[in-house]
Amino acid sequence: MMKLNETELEENIFPNGETLVNGEQILAAATEGVNTILFKYGHDGDLIKLMFLKNFMDDHGLAARLVITYMPYSRMDRVEGASVFTLKYAANFINALQFQSVTVVEPHSDVTLALLNKSNAVYPSVELLGKVAAEVNFNVEEDYLFFPDAGAQKRYSKVKGYRQLVGFKVRDFQTGQIKQLDVVGHVDNGGKGFKAIIVDDLCSYGGTFMMSAEKLKEIGAAEIYLLVGHCETSIYKGKIPDSDIITRVFTTDTILGQSEHDKIQVYPLGGQ
Repeated sequence: MMKLNETELEENIFPNGETLVNGEQILAAATEGVNTILFKYGHDGDLIKLMFLKNFMDDHGLAARLVITYMPYSRMDRVEGASVFTLKYAANFINALQFQSVTVVEPHSDVTLALLNKSNAVYPSVELLGKVAAEVNFNVEEDYLFFPDAGAQKRYSKVKGYRQLVGFKVRDFQTGQIKQLDVVGHVDNGGKGFKAIIVDDLCSYGGTFMMSAEKLKEIGAAEIYLLVGHCETSIYKGKIPDSDIITRVFTTDTILGQSEHDKIQVYPLGGQ
């Protein structure tokens, strides 16, 4: 899905799979200043649509900045063995379109910003944390934030005033499977069960978060919540919706649309 200055652009496809671009709609939505394209990735074909849009705007002398709600291939931010550095190649594609600036919502790591020209980041999960904490009656004196790994802790380093625990996980890079996860940090709850909010950037099937929740239960967590900037539709196929171990999931609409499960609460982009 793409929006040009808040106007959602039509997505029409010819019978053979080619994209039909509505130039009249683009010109009607555009302004003489710097236009904003909101890019919500759903599949690789959306990158081709973005290319057509930007090239058409270039032909008509229309400047544009890009807002990416979820950077495609952002998890592939390093190379091990013969793995393909797809994040780099996706970034090269976007760079070639020469936007005035590129804003990425909740990038997986600093590598995304390093690869994208004229880029910056926004973190709606940080903005949402206060709302979520209030909703679940989180007590900063007794309860804990849990970051599944050191990368997540670094990503949300601006979060202050909360007790924190961090996960240490061993992952098979080729399969993406977590082989082992341990909790680093001391829990001082006086024998009383505590609440935990797991904070991270992306949820797919949710296996890592289920494993994290099980570890948190082992060390005394009574209620566990999940806050993620991005949540893929695959969460509905995972174990989280039907499990009692994670009480509720909070996320934004960067990938998901309207929630299909009462347990999953979707906030509009940026927490507004």
